[in-house]
Order: sequence, then C-alpha cells, then structure tokens
Amino acid sequence: MRLTDAFKEAGAGQWVTDDFCANDFAAAMMGAAEVVSDPTFWALRFDVAADDADRWSDALLDAGALSVDAADPFAGTDGESPIFGEPSEAPRGWWHVTRLTALCGNDADPATLVRSAAGVLAAAEPPFERYRVPDRDWVRATQAQFTPLRVTDALWIVPSWCAPPCPDATNILLDPGLAFGTGAHPTTRLCLRFLADELKDHESVLDYGCGSGILAIAAAKLGAGRVTGVDIDPQAIRASIDNARANRVRARFVHVDALADERFAIVVANILANPLRALAPVLAARTEDGGRIALSGILAAQADAVARDYTSSFDIAAHAEDDGWVLLTGIRRSGN
Repeated sequence: MRLTDAFKEAGAGQWVTDDFCANDFAAAMMGAAEVVSDPTFWALRFDVAADDADRWSDALLDAGALSVDAADPFAGTDGESPIFGEPSEAPRGWWHVTRLTALCGNDADPATLVRSAAGVLAAAEPPFERYRVPDRDWVRATQAQFTPLRVTDALWIVPSWCAPPCPDATNILLDPGLAFGTGAHPTTRLCLRFLADELKDHESVLDYGCGSGILAIAAAKLGAGRVTGVDIDPQAIRASIDNARANRVRARFVHVDALADERFAIVVANILANPLRALAPVLAARTEDGGRIALSGILAAQADAVARDYTSSFDIAAHAEDDGWVLLTGIRRSGN
C-alpha cells in the first residue's frame, strides 16, 4: 500500500493526505526532507534507573549536551508504562527504567561527554549507543507531521500549508503552535463533534480554557451567534485572536478575569478533570437556564467523580468516548 493510500483510508480524527500536502509529508516521513549538512549532530542514549534519571540529565547538560530527552524504553510494547497525572496530583516524573537520549554537536565526542558526566556523578560509565543525526529543514519536517484532519465528513482542520481536501466542508485553518488545540487530541475531537452535532444557529457559546481558540472558531464557523473564549494564559489568548483572524470569524477572546457578567446557551470546557471539578459552580453560573454544557479532558475512570460535582445544577451524563477519554454533557436546570 502506498503511503498516501494508507492515510486516505484513515477514519474520523485521523490525519489525511493525498495531493493536498503530500510531497512535503512523504519527504519528511521517508527522511528526505532537505538536508542542510550531513551530519551535524551526535546522539547518544542509554538506560538508567528512575532515581538516577534527573541527576544524569543534569550532568549530561553540564558536560555539554545540547539537549536531553527522557522516554520509556518499552514504549509501543506490552511493557509500556503510561504516565498520566493532573497538576495537583504531582505524578512521578520518570519511568522505572528511563531511556536518556542526549544530543551534542558534530565536533563533540560522545564518549568524552559520558565520561565527564559520570565523573561528576562519581558513577560508573554506562554502556551507551551513539549515532549520527543529520541536520535538515526542521520547519518543513515538523509541518509534514500535520496534514488535514477530518473531524466529521463536514468538518475539517487544515494547516495553512495544505489545501482543503473537501472545499465544501467547514474548514478550520489552524497551524500547530504554543497553545493547546490542533484537533488531533481525542478531547478536542469530542468537543468538535459535539458542536457539529448540537449547535443551533445563532446560539451563544463560551469556550472556557480556549487554548488555540479552536472550539470557539469552530462554533463561529458552524453558525453560533455571540462567541467568547477565555483562558488564564495570555499567550493562548493571543494565539486565539490570531487564529480567529486567519479564519475570518468574529469571536472575542479575553483573560478569564475580564469576562463580563454574562451567560451562554452553550459552555464548552476542555481542560482536565480536577480543574473541571473545582470550576463546577463557575461554569454553572455561566450557563443559561436550559442551556447545555460540554466537559472534556476527562479519562473514563474520572467521569463519575466529575459528573457528581455538576449534578446539583445539571442533568448530566456521558455523551461520547474516544480512546479512553469521555465527554460529559448536561442541561442546566432552572433555579439552581
């Protein structure tokens, strides 16, 4: 099967490419993105125990490494150990066995770097693997990872360097950036599908925790009336404003503390379970009587606990699930 054929067969929520931006995509995926100079970097990697990962990372950087990456050496196997956690839960930062990969310049000697780091730590030199990393057009290679994404048959997320695969669909122009929300994550897809299915013309929408502004922009393109997005991160607000302008939609983005005293027909919040639980009274106060709420960023095991915190104001239940993530939706009761 050709590479492009494999992507054409992808379902909803999968990246799709054909002639829309296939040349850049295929080049990068095959390692043929424009090479600036070959080789430019050395990489070295070895495994350490979790208790040693932090100090080895610091020692490698102090010895001259340009960067150090930590990963699960068993990723993609039955032995993989996913690490999930919310800010208040302080999850452990390392795997039981952690693979460190250090990047250094072409003129560096990986063996000397490891020897220097081990000397600082008064530790034995670990066996390590070294390999060359050619320089390339990293912007082009990064762009190649993001191709048009089908949310539904009638709703697509399209990077600016690609042509819309379905010009007659609702196409959201969005490039990956510093703010969360490209449409690829299951939590974002759940919210986008909810808006595509449930939003009525001219309804007001609040995107609470807007990130890139993708949900607010989708709402505006799908026919919403008054659309507002809020976040605590000024960078997210700036990104949302820029993305709304690129999509030629009218939406207001402000810091959460600057949100006016107003209520909305639909409130969408794609955050995390613990913040959503804490925000229950705040989001309830922003939802009109009879209005709807959609909560995402919730793992299946967390759904019941989150729903309980909203039952005093909403008739709420699980609406959909995607890859272990749950979307809760509810209707605001009057007088609560």
